[in-house]
Amino acid sequence: MGFLSHRVEKEEIKSGDHIYTWRALFTYSHHGIYVGGSKVVHFTPDRDRKLGSESSASSDPTTDIPSSCDTFPDCGFRQPGSGVILSCLDCFLGKGSLYLFEYGVTPSAFLAKVRGGSTTAQSDPSGTVIHRAMHLLQNGFGNYNVFQNNCEDFALYCKTGLLIVDTQGVGRSGQASSVVGAPLAALLSTPLKLLMPSPVGVATVTAGMYCMSRYATDIGVRTDVIKVPVEDLAANLGWEAHEVDEAFDEASSDDLITF
Repeated sequence: MGFLSHRVEKEEIKSGDHIYTWRALFTYSHHGIYVGGSKVVHFTPDRDRKLGSESSASSDPTTDIPSSCDTFPDCGFRQPGSGVILSCLDCFLGKGSLYLFEYGVTPSAFLAKVRGGSTTAQSDPSGTVIHRAMHLLQNGFGNYNVFQNNCEDFALYCKTGLLIVDTQGVGRSGQASSVVGAPLAALLSTPLKLLMPSPVGVATVTAGMYCMSRYATDIGVRTDVIKVPVEDLAANLGWEAHEVDEAFDEASSDDLITF
């Protein structure tokens, strides 16, 4: 794996690795945790959720995961109502190439990789990573949201156990912060453009602000993150109470229809 490219071959990855592949002409990447045996646990929009819901409106349409697999009978396993799914490596990749997400990189290396694929945060041992992934496969990871709770957020949590205290902000993923950071950098650099008539100078300033915004939102340097055991994750995020409320609402709706 080179300095600029995170691309690897299948035989190079090991259990507990955070892997990803590019979708839609390199505009979006899909992430997961390799758990061994040619299997990947990853997070996708919940297909069971009704159209028009918050999850559907904010879902990612580019995951392109096949609905069936001829090689592995358990490929595509997930619990009802959950977006966490077990896929074989080939189905996870689709037509894309395999990339390895790097942990514990230096700040300079992080800033050099503009397209992401790395964090300054340290990874936990592979056994802990796999335990988190398999626990979430059975218990879910909440509602999918492109900006606050996406596939990269899922993989980052499995690797580090870190959770952002402010759940109203941008999630843990560099992917989400890049979407926000690029236009923000362009906006912040606008006053400086008046002092720099050269297009090269303008591009340099904008790129520099963009890189700094990515670094400021990296989970390895943020101060608003806490370590949360996977068994306590649902309680910390209020998923259990939310699920009870949803069940009550559905039951009430059924009663209204019946009577």
